[in-house]
Amino acid sequence: MSQGGLPKDARRVADDSPLPVIVLTAFGLLATLFGAFLRIAPNRLLSGHAYSPHAWVLAAIWGIALAGAIVRWPGRRIVVGLLAWLAMTGLPLLAGIDAHAWLMRAAASTRVQLGAGFWLAWLAAALLLLDRLRPARRVVQVVAWFAALVAIAIMAAAGALDGLALVREYAAQRAPFADALLTHVAIAVVTLAVALLIGAPLGGWAWRAKRGGGALVGLLTFLQTVPSLALFALLIGPFAWLANAWPALGAIGFGGTGAAPAVFALVLYALLPVVRYTVAGLDAVAPEALEAAHGLGMSRWQVLARVQLPLGWPVLLAGLRIVAVQTIGLAAVAALIGAGGLGRFVFLGIGQGASDMVLLGTLAIIGLALAADVLFQCLLALTETPA
Repeated sequence: MSQGGLPKDARRVADDSPLPVIVLTAFGLLATLFGAFLRIAPNRLLSGHAYSPHAWVLAAIWGIALAGAIVRWPGRRIVVGLLAWLAMTGLPLLAGIDAHAWLMRAAASTRVQLGAGFWLAWLAAALLLLDRLRPARRVVQVVAWFAALVAIAIMAAAGALDGLALVREYAAQRAPFADALLTHVAIAVVTLAVALLIGAPLGGWAWRAKRGGGALVGLLTFLQTVPSLALFALLIGPFAWLANAWPALGAIGFGGTGAAPAVFALVLYALLPVVRYTVAGLDAVAPEALEAAHGLGMSRWQVLARVQLPLGWPVLLAGLRIVAVQTIGLAAVAALIGAGGLGRFVFLGIGQGASDMVLLGTLAIIGLALAADVLFQCLLALTETPA
């Protein structure tokens, strides 16, 4: 018997179910046939017409993957996974080649945008690769995804993607983008640190004082229901008053707009998961371990430092992972009150009607959140203790 009480053969059959592959390949096929692979626009502000020069070739590849999912044959998991990997890396390259070829005979202001068909097909390929790698060893999964990212990065560095409107938008906004990225990361890191410094002690108190802890969790839960934009707006007045009342605060950049109210609001949102996971981490320590520690004559603080924190740290780290991803997403809204960050590109793009600028900011935020998630997963793997 294997983990989970299932025989290994039964688990292998469950892992090799064709249903996810059929659904994802059918989704990719429909996206290729009915979605625009590229859109040709006269400039960055106007929408363009659909352009799908390789629709039937790509549809044939999706059809092969679909047939490989339906028919059972040895090695189909590897072959379908390889096709998904090639689609993930090949679709951007194909789009870049098509964009370059079109721009050679078009006006300088012409933009070649990635269409809905491209994004949906690429998403289907990524999910298909994720499904095919699920039973594989962790090192195989890491190598496959890292190789895909490296391949796309090499294409970008070699200039193969320079004709795409998204890349041209980045090239035009390179310096502001780098500044916004650093600001976004700084806001997220400061929020995470402050939330941990405040939330962990509050979680310890909530674990000891059950009645007061319940009221605290209820208050923090209520704060989660307040829309982020409304909370940012509510903080403008009090923070502006504080800056006027104490000019020293205003001299260091503290005011009604900017990073200060943004970080304050983000910390309020981050406190609930930190408190909850601190309580869960302390609850995860076996009573026998606490009794043994007390039996050895340890004080309350020694028990906390030597027993509860080491054993409950993985649970708290899982909470910090949630906080990091949540904060990176919410920090985008902070751009509306002058805090900067990647949200600036999203809202400027919406105001200008420039979809590529919106996409640039959105993809950067998604990539940053995924990077934070992977980082915390690695930290969790390092802190896991073998049973």
